[in-house]
Order: sequence, then structure tokens, then C-alpha cells
Amino acid sequence: MENSRIKNIDHQILSDNWYTLNKYTFEYQKFDGSWEVQKRESYDCGDGAAVLLYNTRKGTVVLTRQFRMPTYVNDNTDGMMVEVCAGLLDGLTPKECILKEILEETGYQLTEVEQVLVTYMCPGSVTQKLYLFIGEYQDAMKVEAGGGADDETENIEVLEMPFENALQMMANGEICDAKTVMLLQYAQTNNLIRVNS
Repeated sequence: MENSRIKNIDHQILSDNWYTLNKYTFEYQKFDGSWEVQKRESYDCGDGAAVLLYNTRKGTVVLTRQFRMPTYVNDNTDGMMVEVCAGLLDGLTPKECILKEILEETGYQLTEVEQVLVTYMCPGSVTQKLYLFIGEYQDAMKVEAGGGADDETENIEVLEMPFENALQMMANGEICDAKTVMLLQYAQTNNLIRVNS
């Protein structure tokens, strides 16, 4: 940390029940040169990785659907979210993590993926940094059923769909997960998948 406009940082852990909720009190130098005390809370759930799986020949993508409690309590009627495959690093490199998650969640076994973005998804309150990948899959790479790791209480539905269907779901709000929107838009902008017109 090398910001000369921040000093006297005091750190307090408020909760470490699931992940870690931290409270920071610090002095911040404003643009007019004066200093003020600020207090912020940040939630540390660890860094993660996500991937858009796509097949150029078929014009398809592989997504997942699962229940997300935080969305359920914030106006998502059934709590179900359609997302790209993703997971926490848990000590792995981003590439190692996402290759493991692809197999666990979707049943596809890839050996190569390409990192295209790194992003802070909610920088005002969450420390998490996400490494975003794309990966091209073929039918022959499907070696397991997918659905998530048994020991992680995951109940994941694997969805293979035409890319244009995913774009339509994004446009009408059925897909509203930020990392998924970003990767679908990346694929669209970079013409990774042909859309039939």
C-alpha cells in the first residue's frame, strides 16, 4: 500500500463466521489538503476466477444455474441465477482454479483457457478480485456429469445453449450476474462466436 493520502489505519475484525468482515478506521487527505477520519467495512471472501465456455462450431455456450441466497433476499423471486462457471482460488493459481471448477461444475475437462479480464466486482465493500477467462470446449471434453463438488453443498444445473439465446437472456434480464454479463459482452465484442441472423 503506497497511497500517501492515507495514514493511521486501524483494523478490526467484526466477523469471521463464513468469510471475514473487516472494519477500517483511517485518516484520508482530501483534495483541499485537509485530513478527515473515515470508517469503512470490507468483506473478504477471497479472490476467484470465472470462465465463459464456448463452442465456435456449434455457436453455443455453457452456463450454470444455481440458487443464490443473497439475491433471493434482494428481490430475486426464486433466488436462481444463470452464471458462467466460477469459484474461489483457495490457494490455487487462477488458471488452476478455473480448470478445476470447469470439471466440477460442468463436467468438461479443458487443459487450456485464456485470461481476458481482471476486475474488482464491488470495490466499495468487497475486496474480491476476479480473474475472467474464456475457454473453447468440444463435446468430446465432457467426461463427467458436473453439478458441483459434493462437499460444497452445490446443486448446479449445467446449461448448454445457443450464444444468441444467452445474449437475449442478458438483454431481457434473465442473466443479471455481473461476471457473466461481462464475459458474454466480451465474446460478442470480440466476435468469438458466430450469431445466426
